[in-house]
Amino acid sequence: MPIQHGGFWVRMCVAALAVTVGVGGGASVGTAFAQSTGSAGGEGSVGTGSLTDGTASDGSPLNGTTMITGSLGTGSAAGSPLGSAIPSVVGSVIPGPDLDPPPPLETLYAKMLPKPVGDPFFDEYPPGLPGMTNGQVIETRDVTTAARALLRGPVREVRQIKVKSTDSAGAPSFATATLVVPATPWPGPGPRPVLVNNVPINGLGRSCTPGHTLGNGITQSENFFDFLRPDTTKAEERGYAVLIPDHEGPRMAYAEPFVAGHAILDSIRGVRTVFPAEFGSSKLAMMGYSGGAIATHGAVKLIDTYAPELAGDIVGAAMGGVPADFEMLGRTMNGNLAGGLFLAAVFGIARENTEILPLINSLGQQMGITSIKDQCANTLALAGIPGIPAEALANIRRALDSPVAHDIYTKMKMADRKSGTPLYIYSGGQEFWVPALGSRNLYDEQCGYGVRAVYRQVPGEHLIAALTGNPGAFDWVDARLRGEAAPNEC
Repeated sequence: MPIQHGGFWVRMCVAALAVTVGVGGGASVGTAFAQSTGSAGGEGSVGTGSLTDGTASDGSPLNGTTMITGSLGTGSAAGSPLGSAIPSVVGSVIPGPDLDPPPPLETLYAKMLPKPVGDPFFDEYPPGLPGMTNGQVIETRDVTTAARALLRGPVREVRQIKVKSTDSAGAPSFATATLVVPATPWPGPGPRPVLVNNVPINGLGRSCTPGHTLGNGITQSENFFDFLRPDTTKAEERGYAVLIPDHEGPRMAYAEPFVAGHAILDSIRGVRTVFPAEFGSSKLAMMGYSGGAIATHGAVKLIDTYAPELAGDIVGAAMGGVPADFEMLGRTMNGNLAGGLFLAAVFGIARENTEILPLINSLGQQMGITSIKDQCANTLALAGIPGIPAEALANIRRALDSPVAHDIYTKMKMADRKSGTPLYIYSGGQEFWVPALGSRNLYDEQCGYGVRAVYRQVPGEHLIAALTGNPGAFDWVDARLRGEAAPNEC
């Protein structure tokens, strides 16, 4: 265990002890609550359901899952009357952080933001940002030498761009992205197409981004997930350019779809400015899985209102394992092995939605200002081992059922927005952390808006489905970039 993470792990262990005391014994208590509401949850163990959707067939919540696949133990107890004691128990054990007022919430917010990584390209907000137009190019740099060692396909050049963008509230911000132009010539008609590869960053620190990796090399905390997926290599082989946005923005707002959507669309605008002859009228398609699907989901629903001039050229988007319903995730990822990433998403969303901050207790404040604020997916995933539910970081009872929480659920779901491009949506048939029901509901929602869409259920849970679902998703995107009309199975 890296020594610099020790304070974080001590706090997690103290929290685990406090929660165990507060709910009276963990798993056995959770089992009682789980069994009182149903045993398997969801619509079946295989087939049309997932291992658990966290819901019954009528959509009502169930807690009948396990410490691995759902909310047994501290997770399900946290949502029960007994679990309502968690905030007071944790508050009596954990002292508040030593923060200098005034005002304490503004101080807390500033200290919860990611630290600079020492590279001005990712750290610095340029002067004159408010007067720039969205997508305006701030800076570019060539990173071919560094990136070539990490890319499996032959490349002509790798260029990073920094563009003006906006945060979730529309305030001036910036976005960075990396464009990979292959050495393989484009054999088709028209300009070279572009695959927008929205990789799952799933981190809270600026060193977690694909842009930082491609520009500076691999670090010990790097998210290696995308190196296991062949999207960039397959695109290069076909002669497509690949745009890889750092879609969490400079505040690293993990799981926040508006920042991600703005960053992606503004990065596309920037590429067209830097390479007007080659990519000024290129067809584009997007791909994203899990955390990358959150970003893709945000981007497609913002095309028509934020970047309508791109609508005719973005020909489709494929997204899998879509965390489309955060309320549902509160039942399936909270207080179990996926809980570390769930808590990280809460912190990431809080960076853009400060109404969450007054609900965070002393433990949550301490965690938010420690090294956790700069950790990447590999470390954050380990934080699920103690099984700490989000309720242990709140100063109110049933925090995930509070008015603030429901407002966040509604905002993140973006259910009132129509995709500006055809969709391919897929999910694992044995999903238990990111329920297939959320993806199916998203498919039905967009079909209702008249979007051309396809839904596929593939074998496996979340990690396996990333592999089993990738070939079909890439083939669908490939067909769109080759000019074939999108099928409609609504």
